[in-house]
Amino acid sequence: MPSLEEELATRLAKGEEVVLATVIRLDGAPPSRTGAKLLLSRDATLAGTLGCSEFDAAALEDAGRITDAGAPQLRTYRHDLGSIEVYMEPHAPAPTLVVFSATPIAKALLRWAVDLGFRPVFVETRTERMAGAEWPRAVTDLGQLAAALGADVYAVHTDHDAPDLVQSLEVILPCNPRFIGLVGSRRHTGHHLEVLRAKGVEESVIERIQSPVGLDLGAVTPSEIALSILAGLVAVRRQGRGGWKQGGR
Repeated sequence: MPSLEEELATRLAKGEEVVLATVIRLDGAPPSRTGAKLLLSRDATLAGTLGCSEFDAAALEDAGRITDAGAPQLRTYRHDLGSIEVYMEPHAPAPTLVVFSATPIAKALLRWAVDLGFRPVFVETRTERMAGAEWPRAVTDLGQLAAALGADVYAVHTDHDAPDLVQSLEVILPCNPRFIGLVGSRRHTGHHLEVLRAKGVEESVIERIQSPVGLDLGAVTPSEIALSILAGLVAVRRQGRGGWKQGGR
């Protein structure tokens, strides 16, 4: 069976929210020990134990409230033999960054996304484009994309010439992404937006699609463009002030 630490890493990699409970103090002789750990979701114990089923059940009852509070808290749980003080640490799910198409810009986005706190999901339906190069595991069927997403979604399409770009947008837009961008000027991406309009997509939805995408850093190389995009995504996530590029031909 995986260790608690491995289970925690797996859950966070999937973008799940969890609470890690750690015993930091004993009073009396409770059935526990300092350093005992329990990993919980809102509605289930996942790994480890605080020492007995009574302590585990009490922590599970608090897990949802701790998650909603979004900050570590101390809890005291009592037993006939003594009590324990527990440090309850919520881990928020990492936002998902969906990166469409195997391009040099996508490779840089995928390489840096984890370091910036995003859980990258790579999508490329044209499997031949990944031949001869190292790419992370890709979602190759748009019908399977929704199942790979979490609740907090950002998306960037890096190839304005992709033949299934509109279909990709039709899949991701109903997921209500916090940000969605298309690499390229409106001269290259505008006709895709027109197709969405013709399909009946509401203007308020289309207006959320950022194109061109990225902060105005004067970026030229694929890595520089990826940097400008990620800087903008951090600004959106942290509600910072970033100057997005405007219009463009």
